Amino acid sequence: MPAFAIAALLLLVSVLPAHAADRIDRQALVTRHSPHLTAPDPWAPLSVGNGRFCFTADVTGLQTFADHYRANGIGLETQARWAWHEDPNPHGYKLADANKAFTAHGKTVDYPTRMDVPAAAWLRENPHPQPLGQLAIAYTHRDGKPLALADVGAIDQRLDLWRGVLTSAYTIDGERVVVTTAVDPERDTLAVRIESTLLARGLAVRFALPRGYVGGIKQNPPLDWSQPASHTTTIVTRTADTLVLAHARDGYRYGAALRAASPVTIATPAPHTFELRPKSGQVLEFTLAYAPDKPAPDAADVFARSAAHWPAFWRSGGAVDFSGSTDPRAAELERRVVLSQYLTAIQAGGDFPPQESGLTTSTWYGKHHTEMIWWHTAHFALWGRPAYLARALDWFRATLPAARAVAAARGLQGARWPKMTSPRGRESPGGNPLIVWNQPHPIHLAELLYRDEPTPATLQRYRDLVFATADAMASMLAWDDRNKRWVLGPPLWIAQEIHDPAASMNPAYELSYWSTALDIAQAWRTRLGLPRNSDWDEKRRHLSALPVKDGKYVALESVPDTWDDVASRQDHPSFLMALGQLPGAGVDRAVMDRTLDAVLAQWDWKAKIWGWDYPMIAMTAARLGRPETAVDVLMKTGVPNNGYTAAGHNPNTDLPVYLPGNGALLAAVAMMAGGWDGAPAGAAPGFPHNGKWVVRAEGLKPLP
Repeated sequence: MPAFAIAALLLLVSVLPAHAADRIDRQALVTRHSPHLTAPDPWAPLSVGNGRFCFTADVTGLQTFADHYRANGIGLETQARWAWHEDPNPHGYKLADANKAFTAHGKTVDYPTRMDVPAAAWLRENPHPQPLGQLAIAYTHRDGKPLALADVGAIDQRLDLWRGVLTSAYTIDGERVVVTTAVDPERDTLAVRIESTLLARGLAVRFALPRGYVGGIKQNPPLDWSQPASHTTTIVTRTADTLVLAHARDGYRYGAALRAASPVTIATPAPHTFELRPKSGQVLEFTLAYAPDKPAPDAADVFARSAAHWPAFWRSGGAVDFSGSTDPRAAELERRVVLSQYLTAIQAGGDFPPQESGLTTSTWYGKHHTEMIWWHTAHFALWGRPAYLARALDWFRATLPAARAVAAARGLQGARWPKMTSPRGRESPGGNPLIVWNQPHPIHLAELLYRDEPTPATLQRYRDLVFATADAMASMLAWDDRNKRWVLGPPLWIAQEIHDPAASMNPAYELSYWSTALDIAQAWRTRLGLPRNSDWDEKRRHLSALPVKDGKYVALESVPDTWDDVASRQDHPSFLMALGQLPGAGVDRAVMDRTLDAVLAQWDWKAKIWGWDYPMIAMTAARLGRPETAVDVLMKTGVPNNGYTAAGHNPNTDLPVYLPGNGALLAAVAMMAGGWDGAPAGAAPGFPHNGKWVVRAEGLKPLP
């Protein structure tokens, strides 16, 4: 080969990262982390879903041993983000019934913080999710005993992440059973195919519709199979291959349609319970659709649509590949990243932002916590899949009138975002209304969408959301005439939820977020050709400084004892977010560096540290140029709430499923691998360059 040709080839090789020849093999990346189980694992039920609708199965491929899984790990449910039930309200409870007056800065304002009144429990618990029907294998042995988990042998269960298909193979009485399940990417329809000789010997599928959840249980309530007369399941249509049902309770109604590929027999062994068997053959194939008024696809079509959708999902947006790394933590981090992408995609794509347990179980009565919206959805924009984030922000746009009403009731301008909300934006009573770090999130998230698509259309779509949110933020500040500055609070409940909200003032993280969000809102005005808002400018210019004591940031100015009292070193070290999640408005980097050291050495890591705290701290370390620390914290062991199951879930205390942990992990890895504004030059600036990490990344967006 001529010398010039060799030189040209070497030049080509040197720039391969920018070319297709060195692109990540995404199918190989995803497939090597597809969960594979050979034994029951109650902490690793596997799910298929489309973001609005999710079906979670045990090792049988259905929900056969739901009680065992719930008692020993994670329950088995079918959920849809549109399914909500509300108990009767004969007393006409309203939010104002839980009001308590708070006086500060010469004003008295009512907030619904009381929990000692009858209205409070009803208002927190309602509405709540309505769990959908449960599918199970029904089988009785020849000796008359029902199927038990110990009877299921030779388990070989695989969730094919690349195709979104769950295949569960096992034996019962020595006979092989293969169950295949998938969810349609666009329609809330589950496809099931069962192959076994046992179908001719009594094996059936049991479909049972619960009353709902057992009431009054905030976290992980069991399904309620009591009081069968208190709800109805009506057969709307019944043919040789179809069963269409209408389920109703207290006025809430949903439909379900089972459509088989061939004739079936249908028995009704108990109220709200149906059993399906094929009339002949060794295959039972059907769809279960929760939109029976629309034509349902057959099972083969659902499997094909899933197998087309998921490769397109994985080929879109970003990817990070750690293969070739010699750090022993790299493979596990890669596994967590891949599974977290899948779990958030199947559980956080609905029209109403997710609850913290997604569509796997119910927590906080199914309510969305708006202070978690950043950790739930920011990563979608950073990974180049902004449509998921856009759907969440569309809910904020739709409930803008409710947020404006909250602001007006509290003497504020613009829109004040509730914390723990119903689908229509009604907040729940308790300490929730005093949380403020949820307020800037819509502005920051809208900016992420604008960075992805910096067009006039994006500005117009979110302008009202951005401006109304900023107006409320500005009007939430109070003038401190003695010190000639604007202060935040009281009353407020800071992100570190251990301080008295009636006296809390000037929390470090929230002050920095106020500055960042007001700056973004002004930038939106400029982009739209509007004059700067003078009120925002005034308050931004004279906003209080971040509180510091002994050369380190403290949680809040009014109680600056973070480093003096171990009781104040519990819960989230939220002040770190000012330079990590956020770009550092008002932050002195040397002070933050000392603060990070103090957190690492002195924080009470076993007292209410959540799964999102570890990625959050890693982001601060990355911005400070400490990539080794970032990885150490991200993969920290021997601490609570930083483990990931075989299915990819991040269990937290009392919360077997905790999606903010998955979302935070993805945000941190996107930042560490894809960079941030002002990051050091070079690839993967947040990962160590010590020869142990090989990080290939593509399609990621830098964090502001």
